[in-house]
Amino acid sequence: MNEFSDAEQRLIEVWEAHTAAEFEQKDADAAVAVMTDDASLTHVPSGTGATGKEAIRAFYATNFIPYWPDDVELEVLTRSVGQSRVIDEFVLRMTHTVRMDWFAPGIAPTGRRLVVPTVGIVAFEGELIRTEHIYWDQGTVLRQLGIIDENLPVMGSEQVDRLLDPNAPANQLIARL
Repeated sequence: MNEFSDAEQRLIEVWEAHTAAEFEQKDADAAVAVMTDDASLTHVPSGTGATGKEAIRAFYATNFIPYWPDDVELEVLTRSVGQSRVIDEFVLRMTHTVRMDWFAPGIAPTGRRLVVPTVGIVAFEGELIRTEHIYWDQGTVLRQLGIIDENLPVMGSEQVDRLLDPNAPANQLIARL
């Protein structure tokens, strides 16, 4: 038995087609084909994105899709669907082999492995994506890239450990005090 209604399942299919266009097909036109004309995209930690279908298509084609490392992986941990929204909590894994100004503006490739807990909140108008808000902890990204001091109270890749295993160590930053 499917835990989602037919209408909710259709939103999931649209969202998954959108992400497949971005990460598998690497096709900006296909990614925006499932968006409203006045859609907006916001990567909250870096302030990147665009508003309007054509501006988003241009952003995807010139700033986003070409600047993904070849080894990018997305692991969905939880998914909530309702009230014309899909909310995914996922782990983003990749090696920082290309400059990604949409994600870490101005930072040259470090060759470091990144493991980043991420949340996407996608709102729909009918069966088209109206808004896409993507959140991640920029502190953990900068720590994993070696940009900020390891003595600061910011977790690195171990930030995802308790999301994947509730028995993983907790309170690691407090223990350093």
